[in-house]
Amino acid sequence: MGEKGKLAEQIFATGKNCSQTVVLAFKDELGLPEDLIKKISIGFGGGFGRQREVCGAISGMTMILSYLLSDGEDKLANYKIIQEACAEFKKEFGTIICAELLDGIPVDKLPKPEERTKEYYEKRPCSEICAVAADITKKFLDKYKK
Repeated sequence: MGEKGKLAEQIFATGKNCSQTVVLAFKDELGLPEDLIKKISIGFGGGFGRQREVCGAISGMTMILSYLLSDGEDKLANYKIIQEACAEFKKEFGTIICAELLDGIPVDKLPKPEERTKEYYEKRPCSEICAVAADITKKFLDKYKK
């Protein structure tokens, strides 16, 4: 596990959601205030507001790669990078869908987040998922940063 992955694990352990975790791991590179990062990424946690759709760690990865590697206009270049990064994540976990990543773990789609307890952290792969997403993000930043 790389430096960013370790940082992501530490951030997730503080109670941030998966999307916030990955984006906050790149706070220095983004050059944005922490409160802004937390605000713009909070709704992506739990697969878009706990709907268990696209994993929030993937959403965070996408935000970072888009912000730091795109010009905001060239969709083709950005989509290529995002698809390549998602493919790498899928190699590791088989999917980018939150519900599938949590297969076998009783979860609901209610908006109320679960309490962060020792048992919560022990039963979920989310910390590892965030770490992998952060390391993939770092790899692609290094690969494509101009």
